[in-house]
Amino acid sequence: MSHAVTTAPDKPLVVLNQRTIWLIFGALMASMFLSSLDQTIVGTAMPTIVGELNGVEHQGWVITAYILAIAIAMPLYGKFGDLYGRRWPFLVAVALFVVASLGGGMAQSFEALVAWRAVQGLGGGGLMILSQAIIADIIPASDRGKYMGPMGALFGISAVAGPLLGGWLTDGPGWRWTFWINVPIGIAAWFIAYFALKLPSHRSGRPTDWGGILTMALGTTGIVLLTSWESLGNDGYDWSDPTLLGLLLGTAVMVGLFVFIENRVAEPLIPLRLFKNRTFTITTLIGLVLGMGMFSAMAMLPTFLQMSAGAGVTESGLLMLPMMAGVMLTSIVSGFAISKTGRYKMYPVVGLAVTILGMIWLTRLEGGMSLWLFGAMIFVLGAGMGLIMQTIVLAVQNSVDPKELGTATSSNNFFREIGAAVGTAAFTTVFTSRLTDNLQGVFEGLPEGAAPGSGGSSLTPALVEQLPEPLRSGVVDAFADSLAPAFWYLVPLVAVGLVLAFFLKEVKLSNQAGMVARGEAVMEGAPEPVAQASGVAVLDRDASSDGGYDGGRDEDRRETDILNR
Repeated sequence: MSHAVTTAPDKPLVVLNQRTIWLIFGALMASMFLSSLDQTIVGTAMPTIVGELNGVEHQGWVITAYILAIAIAMPLYGKFGDLYGRRWPFLVAVALFVVASLGGGMAQSFEALVAWRAVQGLGGGGLMILSQAIIADIIPASDRGKYMGPMGALFGISAVAGPLLGGWLTDGPGWRWTFWINVPIGIAAWFIAYFALKLPSHRSGRPTDWGGILTMALGTTGIVLLTSWESLGNDGYDWSDPTLLGLLLGTAVMVGLFVFIENRVAEPLIPLRLFKNRTFTITTLIGLVLGMGMFSAMAMLPTFLQMSAGAGVTESGLLMLPMMAGVMLTSIVSGFAISKTGRYKMYPVVGLAVTILGMIWLTRLEGGMSLWLFGAMIFVLGAGMGLIMQTIVLAVQNSVDPKELGTATSSNNFFREIGAAVGTAAFTTVFTSRLTDNLQGVFEGLPEGAAPGSGGSSLTPALVEQLPEPLRSGVVDAFADSLAPAFWYLVPLVAVGLVLAFFLKEVKLSNQAGMVARGEAVMEGAPEPVAQASGVAVLDRDASSDGGYDGGRDEDRRETDILNR
């Protein structure tokens, strides 16, 4: 069996000790938290923000601009990090996020706010992707679970803490602090990363895939706009409108051109050959369906609480804490278990099964139900999701060449974001369609013009709370009867992910960090420390039978041969 030998460049190697690793990990955790938090924190502050800045009819752009920029930025950071090193892209991403947070808090017009949100997204996409890739650079896959577990828990924490914190800040110091709160944390993360994140830089002689970047950006923009059309103030459009049809056609053309270009360039933005790797393909599809189901479920549950339980904005956030607890518990416990046993396939399988059970249980939602019962439902849902999110990222990173860690990680996250955009839009359409029909039945028989909230289109939790009985109970039941059956649409989707998880190939976890495998670093205290004076040759691991990187099937494939010792 032959092995390709690559000689490390003649430059000082990075020495990784435990203190450095924990410093870097702290900065990465803070950065990831900021990025994921900003997808939800402005939601509860939105009515106040758009009211003050005169942007009520286009308020969806505040969220959409951020999500769109994140989706576009993810593949760019992943690819450029692989080609040129991750240190400076990470520092640029943190700086962009901090500056945009400062600008967003100072915005005096709605247009300025949307622009700053887009810049925030450009930074946030880098924080999310580079944090996961840097962990793969400095921590071996065999030990990475206990680090990625807490990272996965951050997504659950931010999903709940975002609305809760946003409501508290809006009611207290003001909505501008939903942006300014990022500044001190971001500055601290930047300085820690600047002094502690000593990662090697590279030089790539290959041309940049400008065609792939352009078509990816335009295609992604089209997909996000198509799925977000209702929230952008264009609810008069339907699928027969020439504008919408033109957008659909243009998006299809851009996606087709992207595939065409990626098959022909020397250094593609998203190498399509990655999809020949069974692990990469399966985990990416699982991420796609999980994004569609997870974000759809989380989008509507706080609204249901506000309508059915009369909970305020802050209270509805507190009532979502059981979901956060479920995500944190299973994400952290599974991460440590993976590091101890080296086995990971069972966690996506069990997690998707538990998620399905949680969604089926949520189809039993009723108006005026016990909040303890509701808490148990969302705890189960969160527990299932916590077993999946970071486990599939670990599987992806373990299955590819260390030189493509960033590209593979960003691609997996990119498709999850696309799934979230499509799934949330589809779920919202199903829910609102059913709600309109149910509210018509509730208000039937009332005198013309007597229906509250313009017949339901302008109903608010405060207005519902003031309705006389039995009208109030009718409206609450209409919300529950509209939301609960909608979860049935998500069950088959997540079931597809469960079937895919059974085909996930469990590859032995690598015992080398990405930088060590590339001959760019040594771990302090390693049994065979590498002296800079002696050349270093790194044996590339063979490609696996499914077309990807072996990821650590045989220990002899990860030997490092120290020449001239």
